Amino acid sequence: MRTKDVGRWLPGFLLLALIWGNSFFFIKITIEALHPLQVSFGRMVIGAAVLLLALAAGRRVLPRDPRLWGHFQVASIVLTTLPFTLFAYGEQYVSSVVAAIWNATTPLCTIAFTLLLRAEKATGARVLGLGLGFAGVMVVLGVWQPMTGGQLGGSLACFGAAVCYGVGGAYMGRFITGRRSEPAVVLAAGQLLSGAVQVGVVTLVAGVPLADVSAPARVWWSLAALGGLGTGVAYLLLYWVQARAGVTTTSTVTYLLPVFAALSGVVVLGERLSWNQPVGAVVIMVAIACTQGALLRRRRRTGDPAPDDVPATTT
Repeated sequence: MRTKDVGRWLPGFLLLALIWGNSFFFIKITIEALHPLQVSFGRMVIGAAVLLLALAAGRRVLPRDPRLWGHFQVASIVLTTLPFTLFAYGEQYVSSVVAAIWNATTPLCTIAFTLLLRAEKATGARVLGLGLGFAGVMVVLGVWQPMTGGQLGGSLACFGAAVCYGVGGAYMGRFITGRRSEPAVVLAAGQLLSGAVQVGVVTLVAGVPLADVSAPARVWWSLAALGGLGTGVAYLLLYWVQARAGVTTTSTVTYLLPVFAALSGVVVLGERLSWNQPVGAVVIMVAIACTQGALLRRRRRTGDPAPDDVPATTT
């Protein structure tokens, strides 16, 4: 992409990173008074409402293909219902910054599942990146030291959410996003509506109220921001940036999420980080760059020989 084009998409790119990075901050506040299922249900209902308003403004309608709605049900389980709940559960025991670091492993999980499905070529760079990413996960987890107070369970829940995103990304790429008959915002609205229904049913079956009216105002404001901005507006902004910067460039927003999460978590919430967490995050980011071919593209620009071509993946 030419340098003079950067000004067209960079503000939206940074805003997207700011919104997504601070989603973990809002989760941390909402989980103070709400059940993890209530957090998931609330953010999906609010996010779906935002996308439905966008559809109405653009005079678009939801898809009518029953097979597509079947795919929505599968995709929603691994892209919204499970990961949203797992992140809410995990942040009861780990900081919002640690949750953001675990979320940053999503591209690694995605490429791992695309390779398992043989949807993409298993190049040396990708295998090396996955191995390096696994090492980074171990560093963040701090496997050499004991974890107490639910920290291990919280970290594994957040990593499980990233794994779900990886499965969902591979599934979406194979069965949903390749469709050209519906705009991306229509597909996102259908998926989010499906997820809202799913988690609503699960919440009621679990005997948890869909909402807790006794929660303090700051919790409700945080839930509104999490759903309206982090789940609704972020989808729209994602497509806007992709249209101007391309999927490859947009996918690098992953690198900035832990930075914005650290700013809000450490400065506002007073959270503390162990040395291994930012170090592990850096290792994970280098691994992502390796799997996406960023290091190889840099070598090409410097005139060095490069091995197999490695197309970038999306987050």
